[in-house]
Amino acid sequence: MEITEKLEAFLKEAESGIKNADSLKSLHDLRIKYLGRKSEITAILKDLGSLSPEQRPRIGKAANEVKMKIDEYLKNRNEELSNETFDTIGDKEKIDITEPGVKKETGHLHPITQMRMEVEDIFTSMGFTIATGPEVELDYYNFEALNIPRDHPARDMQDTIWTTQGSLLRTHTSPVQIRTMEKSKPPIRVIVPGRVFRYEETDASHEHTFYQVEGLMIDKDISVSNLIAVMKTMLNAVFRREVKVRLRPGYFPFVEPGFELDINCRICGGKGCTVCKQSGWVELLPCGLVHPNVLKAGNIKPDQYSGFAFGMGLDRLVMMRYGIDDIRLFHSGNLRFLEQF
Repeated sequence: MEITEKLEAFLKEAESGIKNADSLKSLHDLRIKYLGRKSEITAILKDLGSLSPEQRPRIGKAANEVKMKIDEYLKNRNEELSNETFDTIGDKEKIDITEPGVKKETGHLHPITQMRMEVEDIFTSMGFTIATGPEVELDYYNFEALNIPRDHPARDMQDTIWTTQGSLLRTHTSPVQIRTMEKSKPPIRVIVPGRVFRYEETDASHEHTFYQVEGLMIDKDISVSNLIAVMKTMLNAVFRREVKVRLRPGYFPFVEPGFELDINCRICGGKGCTVCKQSGWVELLPCGLVHPNVLKAGNIKPDQYSGFAFGMGLDRLVMMRYGIDDIRLFHSGNLRFLEQF
């Protein structure tokens, strides 16, 4: 078969194959087959040098014309297939914009963590700083420096978890009061949020592991009126309204005088429930003026400085805000409960 006949047969084959191409990918494969480096048309053009001088111009011209026609066929079919793709894309990838979307599940902070961060913001806005301390504590900082010696009956009020080495899991965040006074000089304004531990049975309002925030202010001429003002400012900000409170005498070795600050139970509205033990009030915030012995333990002279201290449960703050009637829910692992926050 002469070269011109080969070119005509090659052109017809290419035209038929390109016309029947049903996708852009198959069309790309045909381009390589008919115009690529290993294609028949490329081989013919490479062999032009072996032809006679009379054949060379005629065959070269014919081969280039075939090459140009095939390229034209490919471009036309490419345009047709591209148009078909866009014409049918609406049916293949149709989106109903009125259909509800799929909600992406994201994690979030635990409600107690959210409350801790909010309380920190409230107190820092009043000029307080934030301090931390160890959860495994020494007897000295947890008891003795807080005016609770080994033979003091107040130790019976603390259900303590002891380690075999003689240290303990802190029963309150108050030890950081002493550590702060040892490192800082008055005036002092500090809060201490953190986890504490008690060796006791759990019920709707008590847990063996819970969270507190301790507060300490020391300066000259600090009085009970300063304590009440700070506490009311904090509670009103947390509950976002005027909170009904009562202050009654309370005994705590590290303060003198000591008080119990109660808030009207938000679970029952003061009518009485299991959380408030049918009293209508929830014990929220033990507080008082710092005992002189505690100031001395922190290397601060009680004849020059005075201060107040308080400690409250972050768990109970969350319970009061959202009307939660069982503290055990926070650590139950119940995601249906936690996802509400």
